[in-house]
Amino acid sequence: MPAPTGKLVTPSDSGTRSTAFLFQPALPIPFEQAWKLQRRWQESLLSSPSGDRAPEAVWLLQHPSCYTLGRGATDAHLRFDPTCPPAPLHRIDRGGEVTHHAPGQLVAYPVLDLRRHQPDLHWYLRQLEQVVIDVLQALGLRGERINGLTGVWLDQRKVAAIGVGCRRWITQHGLALNVSCDLAGFDAVVPCGLEGRLVGRLCDWIPGLDLEDVQPLLADAIAARFDLIWEESVSDAAIAEAAMR
Repeated sequence: MPAPTGKLVTPSDSGTRSTAFLFQPALPIPFEQAWKLQRRWQESLLSSPSGDRAPEAVWLLQHPSCYTLGRGATDAHLRFDPTCPPAPLHRIDRGGEVTHHAPGQLVAYPVLDLRRHQPDLHWYLRQLEQVVIDVLQALGLRGERINGLTGVWLDQRKVAAIGVGCRRWITQHGLALNVSCDLAGFDAVVPCGLEGRLVGRLCDWIPGLDLEDVQPLLADAIAARFDLIWEESVSDAAIAEAAMR
């Protein structure tokens, strides 16, 4: 069973803790809405006066079934006609190829100012992988990296996909961790463009595991890894308003 929250990892050595809002909508959020919220928050950080430590933000949520393609991703990794997709298809401003989102998959979208942490995208990607590895360790599972590939694997099955966007060191997009989602949607694509690589979900290793078990672990791991202090809980109704601050 999950370890108690707040005891997952040693904080990173960036030295200065940063305040961040944590948004955790109760219901699945359409991809377009979540993307719009991230971009608004990113713009608010980009427009902050020099030296103003405006709060960062992290969303932990689920999406209804959909597909996203990174910038420059090829349609060759789609096993369907892109003009008639089996679920909404979005071409977006992150790195990486195609992936699938569905209820039961826990998505984390950190909108962080890497100048407060470490202005290095390679470092940031490795930190996101380590967040997932920390969560898996708390669940008694051993997550692994594969050299040359981005993401996290269990027994050679990819359980977490990672793809980010960044403008002037302000991030968006993030990671998707398969917890209890239906994996059938991945059959319609070559996930992340990795032919022959299998996809997995955590409930295949821990029967009965659901998002309520994993979500607080992920929140704690993100806070510890990036030295974040969460603001007070914000209601779902306040999400859009907060993003417009």
